[in-house]
Amino acid sequence: MKTTLKLEEVTMLFFSVYLFNNLTFNWWWYLILFLLPDISFLGYAVNNKVGAFLYNVFHHKGVAILLYIIGVYSINEYLQLAGIILFGHSSFDRILGYGLKYTDSFNNTHLGKIGNKK
Repeated sequence: MKTTLKLEEVTMLFFSVYLFNNLTFNWWWYLILFLLPDISFLGYAVNNKVGAFLYNVFHHKGVAILLYIIGVYSINEYLQLAGIILFGHSSFDRILGYGLKYTDSFNNTHLGKIGNKK
C-alpha cells in the first residue's frame, strides 16, 4: 500500500484513540476490545462468502461511523465505544494491508492481494 494511504490510516487510528479519550471508559477497555472485530473470521469456517460478509460488516468504516453517530445522538456511550473500536481496528488492519474482502478468497481485498508487495 502506498505510504500516503498508510499515513491516512495511522491518522484515523489516532483519531479513534482521541475519540475514545472523550468517553468515560478506562483505557484498558480500548486495549481489550481492539481485536474483538476479528471474531468475524469465524465466518470463514462456514465458507468464503459468509466469511467475507461478516468480515466486511465488522471492518466497514461506514458501519463504525454510523454506530458512533447513533451513540452520540442517543447519548449511549456503549454504541459510541463500539463505533470507535470498529473504526480504529479497521484503520489498523488497513495499515497492515488487510482491506475489505472479496468472496473468492480471504487474500483478495479491495487493497489488492494480501502479501503482494506491488
